[in-house]
Amino acid sequence: MKDCNCIFCKLANGDIPTNALYEDDDFKVIMDASPATKGHALVLPKEHYADVYEIDPEVLGKAIQVGQKVIKHVTPILKCDGYNLLQNNGEIAGQTVFHFHLHLIPRYKDADNTNVLVTNHVSFTDEEMKELCDNLKLN
Repeated sequence: MKDCNCIFCKLANGDIPTNALYEDDDFKVIMDASPATKGHALVLPKEHYADVYEIDPEVLGKAIQVGQKVIKHVTPILKCDGYNLLQNNGEIAGQTVFHFHLHLIPRYKDADNTNVLVTNHVSFTDEEMKELCDNLKLN
């Protein structure tokens, strides 16, 4: 189902022109309009899913496959040194458009923003880590 009020639904389905790198029946991959680096792209499903909690697992798996296909193609062209695949869920996690999307962010050795995704790390004792793991473990 598409959401007629969703900008990413409109971009993914051709209602708004884009700089598209790839398209199939389920996805469109477009250049990010506000890129973090040269070649930053977005994998957009054509159907509307707000986030990873809502997306069909098969569609989620295909999103990663599409991302991999694009990255394999563009890496030698961009001559980038690495890649981030980034997917945010919820405003606190940095999601600003509530339509599932996967960021494909090329990384370059000599760029001044190579540590964009570095966060502060927290420490736990071995006992705290075991208790947390026990509480979170899937059965």
